[in-house]
Amino acid sequence: MNLDTILKADAVKALGAISSKKRLFQDIGDVAEASFGVDAAKAVAALRQREALGPTGVGKGIALPHARLDGIDQVHGVFLKLEKPLDFDAVDRQPVDIVFALFAPEEAGVDHLKALALVSRTLRDAQLCGKLRANTDPTTLHALMTDWQSTQAA
Repeated sequence: MNLDTILKADAVKALGAISSKKRLFQDIGDVAEASFGVDAAKAVAALRQREALGPTGVGKGIALPHARLDGIDQVHGVFLKLEKPLDFDAVDRQPVDIVFALFAPEEAGVDHLKALALVSRTLRDAQLCGKLRANTDPTTLHALMTDWQSTQAA
């Protein structure tokens, strides 16, 4: 599994100030609808339902919200770089500015977990996160995310 199969270029955005986690989830849903055709309201509801089980802010300014959805046939990602960090109830209580949301088919099984592990490993790299934080151009952000995996494997 590679990030370039999960994350399409049109699913990467840089956003200004977001007022709440609820608003962030709406933005994620809107991008998911535009990028891979899911119903935004269903995507938001699924993210909120998963978040109710426990926050997906993993620390160091990173959040990995994720959910399973009917009507998709593969794992899809949405990457958002926030201009102003947002309180996300992260494990380290730090606000987040890097958000990688994952949506997996209901029956995805282990693929959902593999995708989550891949994104988590990738965003654990402090050098990559520094580069992501220094950029706001969606094309550059997409290239950084998808090229990083291949440069680290070499």
